[in-house]
Amino acid sequence: MSNRPTVTPFQLEIVKNALDTIADELALIVMRTAYSSIVRDAMDYSTAICDAHGNTLAQGVTTPLHLGSFHDAMQNLIRVQAGSINEGDLFIFNDPYLAAGQHLPDIYIVRPIFVDGAVEGWATTVGHQNDIGGLVPGSNALGSVDIFQEGLRLPLLKLHDRGRENTAIWDIIAANVRVPEKVIGDVKAQVAACYVGEREMRALFSRYGRDVLRACFADIHDYAERLARVEFSELPDGTWHFENMIDGLGEHPVPVPFKVALTVRGSNVTVDWSGTSAQVKAGINAPVPFTKAAVYTALRSVMTSEVPNCEGFTRPITVIAPPGTVANPLPPAACGARGISGYRMIDCLLGALAQAVPERVTADGQGGATLPSIGGYHNGRPFVFVETTMGTWGAAPTHDGQEGVAHMGANQSNVPIELIEQEYPLRVEQYGLVADTGGPGRFRGGQSIVREFRLLAEEATFTVRSDKRRFPPYGLHGGADGTPSWNILNPGPNQRVLPVLTTEPVILHRGDVYRHIMASGGGYGPALERDPALVLRDVVLGRVSVAHARAAYGVVIVERSGTFSVDVDATAALRRR
Repeated sequence: MSNRPTVTPFQLEIVKNALDTIADELALIVMRTAYSSIVRDAMDYSTAICDAHGNTLAQGVTTPLHLGSFHDAMQNLIRVQAGSINEGDLFIFNDPYLAAGQHLPDIYIVRPIFVDGAVEGWATTVGHQNDIGGLVPGSNALGSVDIFQEGLRLPLLKLHDRGRENTAIWDIIAANVRVPEKVIGDVKAQVAACYVGEREMRALFSRYGRDVLRACFADIHDYAERLARVEFSELPDGTWHFENMIDGLGEHPVPVPFKVALTVRGSNVTVDWSGTSAQVKAGINAPVPFTKAAVYTALRSVMTSEVPNCEGFTRPITVIAPPGTVANPLPPAACGARGISGYRMIDCLLGALAQAVPERVTADGQGGATLPSIGGYHNGRPFVFVETTMGTWGAAPTHDGQEGVAHMGANQSNVPIELIEQEYPLRVEQYGLVADTGGPGRFRGGQSIVREFRLLAEEATFTVRSDKRRFPPYGLHGGADGTPSWNILNPGPNQRVLPVLTTEPVILHRGDVYRHIMASGGGYGPALERDPALVLRDVVLGRVSVAHARAAYGVVIVERSGTFSVDVDATAALRRR
């Protein structure tokens, strides 16, 4: 007879929610105590609570493309450090090849949680640091040919060993980054969060006991797996293919293809990236833990039930990513800007899912965050501004695409203008929606967002990671594609159009202006089926011009005494042509 405690459904739900609360508390601590805008304001970080085996039990409300990769990182840590994991330890690492990280700016801080002398869980955090050294400020050098050019590499190290701090690691970090105060401040925010995670988990064990919680943890994984299998078994069996492209790098871009085959057999799902581009000598290669996270994010988005965000829900999913590809590079491939590939894999997989479950998938969006990096010196002090600019979605089966929201792979935020101008030698001169963008359709794609910066320092180095100019966001089911993205230096008669992915740093001087126009979302359904009242609303709000309403939607808008209205007869006649 088993001595395993019986866990009631009520108990399981209470414990599951307690774990979610702890993971969220870690996220709030990082946000409230971090130093840099990329962590504190843009929220480019993640937190999770894992069981003794390193399997994720609960995730903070942060970045999905981080969260899905915790499992591989933890399995590697437990394997490498087996026999030397002690109470009071605190681990630090970032290397994607030596420690199963993602890219060098993402530093992991992980603490084992001991109860009565045994490891019973892990408090885990990962934060995108403002700078980790390397070729360019912000450490997102798209032109890097290998990881050695990208910054400071940290294998699996002990920042604390049995409670004793290794101060040499702090010294090494400070000597290798451009803004040590912010980087060390952010890492210490992660350390604080891990200590709170340990405290709260120990309180949970004190309340319920080791045996009950071990049983609950196992049941949470099993419950998530059962729910996921039910969800997947409701999908039609079959294989669906989709191909998507990254525009390419530098002034003479060569498209980088992503190919996916989605296969559903009963309650099992296989996602195969065979045929995807070979790894490139540039910073867009995505280590395989990141590829897995992209797959989990896309599949989780089409589930209709509240499946726990734990390791159990991934059990029915098999990810195939051939070694030596952009989706699974071999060392020493550069991967500092791997985020763009993660976003593209999500968008590509959603294109396949749109064939299987069209009612659950939106048209394509802006392609993830645009990431400008501007760094230099001002008043004798170094500065590095890094932002993950969000965001525009494609249209949905029941409504227009959203604006000002994050890509599903990154639950992040645009940094408020006031905070940018207070902290950096930058002035934000424009921030808003662009009229006559958004792919036309029965429901319109989300519109482009424009964001414009003027440099107030004497000089700075600039790079940008963006996408979807040559290959704009796709529409679905008769909806039109969205409009392309643009990077413009000094808009006007003598403007310079920058590549979507800059491989060579751009030197900015005082007064130079950088304008980014984000790609707009694709439309859903035929544009001539759009309700004329919705077109009229867009005209009144200044989102759509009268001319665009006529050309794109076949809706004739007339203006009398400053009031707009639909000419019903002229619209009907135009749409019959």
